[in-house]
Amino acid sequence: MSKKLVLIDGNSIIYRAFFALPLLNNDKGVYTNAVFGFTTMLMRILEEEQPTHMLVAFDAGKTTFRHETYKEYKGGRQKTPPELSEQFPLLKELLDAFDIQHYQLERYEADDIIGTLSTEGEKNNWDVTVISGDKDLLQLVSDRVTVNLTKKGISEVEKYTPEYMIEKMEVSPDQIIDLKALMGDNSDNIPGVPGIGQKTATKLLKQYETLDEVYNHIDAISGKKMKENLTKYKDEAFMSKELVTIKCDSPIKVSVDELSYEGYEQSKVSSVFKDLGFQSLLNKLDGQTTDEENENNELKEIELSILDEISEEIFTGNEALVVEMLSENYHTAAIEGFGIVNENNAYFIPADVALNSKVFKSWAEDQSKTKYVFDAKKTLVAMLRHQIHMKGITFDMLLTSYLLNPAENNHDIPAIGNRMGKKDVLFDEEVYGKGAKIKVPEQPVLAEHVARKTKTLFVLKDKMEEQLKENEQYELCKELEMPLALILGEMESLGVRLNVERIEEMGKDLRERLNNLEKEIHDLADETFNLNSPKQLGPILFEKLKLPVIKKTKTGYSTAADVLEQLENEHEIIPKILLYRQLGKLQSTYIEGLLKVVNNDTNKIHTRYNQALTQTGRLSSVDPNLQNIPIRLEEGRKIRQAFVPVKKDWIMFAADYSQIELRVLAHIAKDEKLVESFKNNLDIHTQTAMDVFHVDKEEVTSNMRRQAKAVNFGIVYGISDYGLSQNLGITRKEAKKFIDRYFESYPGVKSYMEEIVQEAKHKGYVSTLMKRRRYLPEITSRNFNFRSFAERTAMNTPIQGSAADIIKKAMIDLHEKLIEEKLQARMLLQVHDELIIEAPKEEVEQLKEIVPAMMEKTVDLIVPLKVDYAFGDSWFDAK
Repeated sequence: MSKKLVLIDGNSIIYRAFFALPLLNNDKGVYTNAVFGFTTMLMRILEEEQPTHMLVAFDAGKTTFRHETYKEYKGGRQKTPPELSEQFPLLKELLDAFDIQHYQLERYEADDIIGTLSTEGEKNNWDVTVISGDKDLLQLVSDRVTVNLTKKGISEVEKYTPEYMIEKMEVSPDQIIDLKALMGDNSDNIPGVPGIGQKTATKLLKQYETLDEVYNHIDAISGKKMKENLTKYKDEAFMSKELVTIKCDSPIKVSVDELSYEGYEQSKVSSVFKDLGFQSLLNKLDGQTTDEENENNELKEIELSILDEISEEIFTGNEALVVEMLSENYHTAAIEGFGIVNENNAYFIPADVALNSKVFKSWAEDQSKTKYVFDAKKTLVAMLRHQIHMKGITFDMLLTSYLLNPAENNHDIPAIGNRMGKKDVLFDEEVYGKGAKIKVPEQPVLAEHVARKTKTLFVLKDKMEEQLKENEQYELCKELEMPLALILGEMESLGVRLNVERIEEMGKDLRERLNNLEKEIHDLADETFNLNSPKQLGPILFEKLKLPVIKKTKTGYSTAADVLEQLENEHEIIPKILLYRQLGKLQSTYIEGLLKVVNNDTNKIHTRYNQALTQTGRLSSVDPNLQNIPIRLEEGRKIRQAFVPVKKDWIMFAADYSQIELRVLAHIAKDEKLVESFKNNLDIHTQTAMDVFHVDKEEVTSNMRRQAKAVNFGIVYGISDYGLSQNLGITRKEAKKFIDRYFESYPGVKSYMEEIVQEAKHKGYVSTLMKRRRYLPEITSRNFNFRSFAERTAMNTPIQGSAADIIKKAMIDLHEKLIEEKLQARMLLQVHDELIIEAPKEEVEQLKEIVPAMMEKTVDLIVPLKVDYAFGDSWFDAK
């Protein structure tokens, strides 16, 4: 068998991956985008190249032997972003898991390592593939060596052979060094000859073949300026040639024979993928099951019936049900069909057959017929669109998986099945495609896929419920999350009315504001330019107006928000630019965004609540995100004016918990002073200001209270002295003093923080008051960053998670109370600690009694819960 050596330029590929992908981090707060991109490419390389030998080469440091020739070598490069630097150790850990060797050598670059090994491989008559984004490596191309250059980030590569180079570049591999010597390279600060670009350099080499021959024929070269430059910068040209020449006899201590690659152990790679949060790659890995595993899988063969009519006999009263839709937005997605599995058989029912069947509707609405579903809320909403009110749901696979594995980011049926050993179910994208290529397959393919998912649900139900019981989470699932899912489904289905005329009017006003702001900014700059173009804005600010340069990027001056905020007091143009951007985001994201998703027939907005996303248990909202409507700007707050009751003689009623997280902290920490403050209804921020600044109540200024508030909430989130200093614009020393004084004043809180971290180290997880868990395997990590993040998470999750659980329980209690009292009032939205209700005006007096009473009594804490409420003609007025 012929040998195949694959050499990867580690620095080049991870840099490209970092800038090609958005800045992602996993649930531990660790940046992972570069490693994810590199790994995606690596798995493709392993599959396509099938290497017998392999190595990833890295640069060893900033100083190389080339700096002895030219100390400005690579001198213009930007400092490596810290978000990328911290990913190098992760990448090397991942390569170790793949059993792929990596190497670096002091004073040499990755190019030199690759050049030396590719030359050795070529001498052995091996096939060699080099993968990089650096064109310098094209000098290695030969009949045996192919260089694959990345393009479009890292998603595609271009394969360079000697023939392709002549066709594409009009030069041979041997001429690459001379080409670079003439044209130079800005990215590596290689001077070359001024005035000579790639086109001219190529023309010279086609005529004279080498750099030496160019200079041997210098008198014959036409073009006065070019000849002058060639003559004047001859030394620079030959120095550049020396700099770009890859050293193919580097003193490396590894030979190609030692680089054998025999594949990887799936368990080792899987473990690292889990730590990094690479769920999609993990799913691909998990899908690589053997024929023997498939033969033993109890879901391999199913008896499937595709029904064109429905009889009562198919139902046992104990069914698993999957409602299949190809789009995530179940408010608008078409139902493609239904999977039903019971102990007798597996069925696929086309959508039109089921939705036009009285037998199916009767079964679906029968509370006594037990149903196991994947996503109760999605199922309820999808069926309500077809006038079927689903009842009898006793198991929700999505919510159960979420409670058992809160750190997982994929809870669909195939992913759950894979994690629990049921691996014969394909992922949706394998059946339907993804993105713009999604399509419904032929009915037999669709039917089998849906039936397999439904049977996985049916088979795993008991096992998952047992795990809930083992974790003491059965009650959390059955009495909190599942009832809430059905309430949220009804809220989503009901929707909230949008005053379209009002929102359009706001959009018109905002556009006028933006136009005026733009004119003011242009007047201050004394010229017109594209405000949304950093390339045009940068020179205005930093060259024309001479503002101090804070940061540069590859393309010029940085005009990012954090940079402009540091310059806010330097020139009056800066606050106007910041405001312009804020208002612009309001216009595009909220004004135009809301108009895009409003139902044109009903003028209603139907958001979707994600109940299985955050590890703290908080709900999030999408399409549109109604929880992120900005309220710091007056214009942002006014957007709530457009959310109105469904009827003219109705009102909006809003109720929200006051300082719920701090009250939960008081309950959990049992700090005497904190508990007494809440029991005596003291202003907790004023009290903290008195303690931190050692002043009497009368001496507390508004600024002191503001700083105390930042400390109070910062403590809940496990803030560091650095974080607090950034929030308050003070020194770290001052911030540390604040935190130390806080803990002196509230020793119970300090004890809680210390004890919960120790408990997390002992158990491996922390819990909320209602037994919601968050697992923290990194809390014993030797990596300081991982461990610190886990410790902060251990401190704040029981607080944030318990607060989230409390408002969920309050929603259930309030929902039941409104039904019991036979009120027309109904909940519309949940936004953080706030509930928004619409009701007839005549019910306001009852709501003023019922709503705060239900919310304040929903759980029994050692401190009182406090609820504030207001009502009015819109959500804005209910404040």
